Amino acid sequence: MPNAILDPTGRAPAPEATPAAAPRAARRPDLTGARVGLLENTKQNAALLLQEVATLLVAEHGAAGVVLMRTKQAFALPAPAELVAEYADACDVVVTGVGDCGSCSASAVADGVLLEAAGVPAAVICSDAFVATADAMAALRGAPGYRYVTTEHPVAVLTPQQVQERAEHVVAGVVALLTEARP
Repeated sequence: MPNAILDPTGRAPAPEATPAAAPRAARRPDLTGARVGLLENTKQNAALLLQEVATLLVAEHGAAGVVLMRTKQAFALPAPAELVAEYADACDVVVTGVGDCGSCSASAVADGVLLEAAGVPAAVICSDAFVATADAMAALRGAPGYRYVTTEHPVAVLTPQQVQERAEHVVAGVVALLTEARP
């Protein structure tokens, strides 16, 4: 065993503790009257995509409207605890993203896991090119198999019309993640 550290007392090493699974917030039966929060990460077209999704949540799924929209200061870092607490206090559900690169996809998933732990159902949107980093972050945060919505990569270069089309494409998945509905 090269590079192994041996205990000179001969005791067996303690088994590694299994981290507790990350909590998942309780789901609503539907979005009727839900106060929606949007957390965007500064990536090109992220704010527009989230706003388009929110418009559809209100028009087609009865959400009350967007009550909080913030922009993270660093797209590659998880949201600070104060920001998560602000969403937990003001919102019934949160949509976040857009994971359109490796670090921002991982960070978006970390945000979703943090929001869920704070009791807020979260729907994370990531581009399909970065599922490996999103899944790795979910596992690292104690939420292996964390579900999120994917859209075709890239998002940053889309026209406003294309962003609207992407929103129409992902909204059913967003609703399924935020409610008891399943796709």
